[in-house]
Amino acid sequence: MSAAPLDFESLHAALRAAGEGTRLRILALLAEADLTVSDLTKILRQSQPRISRHLKLLAEAGLVDRFREGSWAFYRLGERGSVADIAQALTARLDPADPVVMRDRGRLAAVRAARASSAQTYFSQHAAQWDRIRRLHVADAAVEGAIQAALADRPIRSFLDLGTGTGRILELFGPEIERGLGIDMSLDMLSLARARLERIGLKHCSVRQGDIYELPVPKDSFDVVVIHQVLHFLDDGARAVAEAARTLRPQGRLLVVDFAPHDLEFLREEHAHLRLGFAPETVSQWMDAAGLDVALHRVLPPEPGSDGKIAVSLWLARDPRVALAAVEREVA
Repeated sequence: MSAAPLDFESLHAALRAAGEGTRLRILALLAEADLTVSDLTKILRQSQPRISRHLKLLAEAGLVDRFREGSWAFYRLGERGSVADIAQALTARLDPADPVVMRDRGRLAAVRAARASSAQTYFSQHAAQWDRIRRLHVADAAVEGAIQAALADRPIRSFLDLGTGTGRILELFGPEIERGLGIDMSLDMLSLARARLERIGLKHCSVRQGDIYELPVPKDSFDVVVIHQVLHFLDDGARAVAEAARTLRPQGRLLVVDFAPHDLEFLREEHAHLRLGFAPETVSQWMDAAGLDVALHRVLPPEPGSDGKIAVSLWLARDPRVALAAVEREVA
């Protein structure tokens, strides 16, 4: 599909913003990774005020997007709209063997390595805790297989992962989607997820900090939204489901994966689980109240002979609205 035409002033502003050496280098770097001002000063060897001014011009022109994570601000190549298409087209035309591009990418690799090291340190410090909880429920491979099977009936273009954690669900679906976004409140988890996505080269997937009750995305944005092992941490699951439903496109799908009811009180006391699992009707009622049609509920019991004590449930619901494009095709 061709991009919508731009008015003269918008196109002129975009070209003027991109038509400067440092700013073009910034665009090329942001096409590879989400970066902060500090990252870019290390790579480009320029002062922070100068980099900030270049980013301000690029953001005002719509060529890059800016989003906050705690006290930091990350920048990413623009993803939506005709101006964003210009940024993507310009960076795609750059020769990867050009000396300037190669030098910048070499320094970018060093920044990424430092990120990955920091993320690995955090992961190592918490791995024992996570492994203990994972041994209590159905094996990850079985759960992931069930998630993929539940969403296998049609292609996915845009994918939203709420409470993305380490980014594993984005990794799972990354090869088959056009655009993926993970949202999490934890800066440590975002660091883990970003390092994972960079390591496996999923440039079309990104993560950012956000509140699951007030998602930083417009309505009707995603074909699929997944809430995986998140609701048991929340005090208002119904509100989270309703906010997730808001972001679905017509005929979009919401998949919730969480624990079935259990009695392991130590998870509440030691690991901040506010809910000890959910009855089938609980999440189904939340989906119904959000205006969605529940299409599937499935329970995965622990494997016989394993240490598992907790079953995992999946709920799948669809936005009942008919997509305009489908109606137009039918009329034609």
